[in-house]
Parts: sequence; structure tokens; C-alpha cells
Amino acid sequence: MKKLINGVEDVITDTLRGVAAADPRVEVDADLKVIYRKAMKSGKVGLVSGGGSGHEPLHGGYVGHGMLDAAAAGEVFTSPTPEQVLLATQKADQGAGVLHIVKNYTGDVMNFDMAAEMADAEDIKVKSIVVADDVAVQDSLYTAGRRGVGLTVLVEKIVGAAAEAGRDLDGCLAVAQKVCDRGRSMGMALTSCTVPAVGHPTFDLPADEMEIGIGIHGEPGRERVKLEDAKSIARRLVEPILEDYDFSGDPVIVLMNGMGGTPLSELYLMYAEVKALLDTKGIEVARVLVGNYITSLDMAGCSVTLLSADTELLELFDAPVDTAGLRWGM
Repeated sequence: MKKLINGVEDVITDTLRGVAAADPRVEVDADLKVIYRKAMKSGKVGLVSGGGSGHEPLHGGYVGHGMLDAAAAGEVFTSPTPEQVLLATQKADQGAGVLHIVKNYTGDVMNFDMAAEMADAEDIKVKSIVVADDVAVQDSLYTAGRRGVGLTVLVEKIVGAAAEAGRDLDGCLAVAQKVCDRGRSMGMALTSCTVPAVGHPTFDLPADEMEIGIGIHGEPGRERVKLEDAKSIARRLVEPILEDYDFSGDPVIVLMNGMGGTPLSELYLMYAEVKALLDTKGIEVARVLVGNYITSLDMAGCSVTLLSADTELLELFDAPVDTAGLRWGM
């Protein structure tokens, strides 16, 4: 294993030390590993997310104006503790309640639920949305039901804009549910990833094979097949998404996401193939993001997320945002 680290036991602490040094928009609690906004708006609904580290820029890179107010950073691929989530909730609470945005992994759901109960005892009103957008598998090693993956980024952006615009807690929850109802994702891997504490690849993937439907923690997907060209891979990702939801109405927002180890040139190449497939189906692309937005350490591969976006969702997506991971309109 070759990693730019000091020691495997200090990876997240050292990472957060770097975040605090680099990003003037946030504060970091190094003990409980929570990132939160320096400038909070009184009376605004607070948005909190989090999960295991290793998916950067998710979630800490999306703390700032127009997205999250706080994020809890668990150890690599390990859910944050209830105490971490509670601190994030306390920091985010500005008197209008807090919305928890939770990826559908058993540990995350359980610990966010416990934190919400603890917050309720402090008279902090909390509601939750669980993101479960991965069409690859119904259940996995870490979930009951579908996994929460790329759509999480769009939930955080769109609901972040709703909160900045002054919508109340129920209004923010309704927008989050709307995004979750209308979005789907599918991913694939060319290589495994290497968790620092483990020191070797999570799974073995021969040089001439790829995993279709991989999870962001290296969970198995739908199938392992021989390596194909980009056009064929795009079909394997897009067709299951289109089979799962009718995208023939509104235009779509596309997230062409890298898993951490894929060059940007290959992601743009893949997007060209995805766009060509959508064109043949008569599906209009209204907005697109290409890059590393929710990763799996150093895994080579990609994922595609489609969100059927009406006028409301497009306006919220376009609203100003100022975070380390997304910035426009400021």
C-alpha cells in the first residue's frame, strides 16, 4: 500500500486538520470529527449529513452556503457515531429545526436515528430523509433496501438551496423527498479500493474484468464481466436506470461521477456516451456535473445519476452555492 499518510490510525484526524487549514468557510471539531459552517443564519433550517470517510468531497466538502450546515465524518467506510451526529445537529440548529440527510446504510440510519432521539431530548426538532437511489441491487452487505449513492449530492445541493431561501422544515423535507423519488443511480468499478487500515485492496478484480453495480464501499454489484469499451459500459449503467424510472417527462440533471481513481478525461468520454444514449431516448439534459463528487478512495470506475428535474428543482439546483466541493453563482 502506498498512501500519502502519517499513520493509519490518524488518517481522518489529519485529513480534518487539512480541511480546517484550507477552507475558511468551516470550523472543525477534531475530537468528534465534525465539520460545520462558520457563518450560520439565524432562523434557517439546519442541514446535517455525514457517513464514513473515504467518499470525499462527500460530505464535508459540501459544508457551506447553499448546502450543508454540518457533517459528521466517521472513520473510513464506518458510520459516524450518534455522538458525532448529535454535535453536528447542535451546531446546525438555528431555531428552525434540522433535517438529517442519510444515505441508506444500516449503520448510518441507526446512528442518525439515535442522534435524532438525543436531539429531541434537547428540544431540537429533527426530521430525516433517507437516500436510496442505487438501482444495482435491492439489498447489500450494508443495507436493507437500495444503497444511497450519487443522488445524495443532488439532495444536499437542492435542499440546501431550499433552506437558504427560507423554507421551513416540512418544506425542506418535501423537496428532499421529491428529489429522492425522481432520482436513480448506477455505478461500476475497474479496480478495487484500498482502505488504509486494511492495507490491501478490498477485493480482487482481474485486469480483464469489471464489476457492474458496485457499491461505494466496494460491495459486490450485479455481475462481474469482461472489460468492455466505454459505449458498452454506458449502456450497462444507463439502461437499468431508465428501466427503473420513467424519465420521459421533465428534462434531467446528470451527475457523471468518478470513484476517485478515474482521470477526468475518461469521465468526459463516458459522459459523451451517456448523453448519446439519452439523446436516442428523447431525454433532454438540462444540467450536468462531471467529476469526482462521491468517491470510493482510490477506486477506478464511475457512476451515473439521473434526476428528473421540473422547474422547481432546476431553480434550486441553479441557486448560488459556496462550498469546497461545489461553487457557483456567488
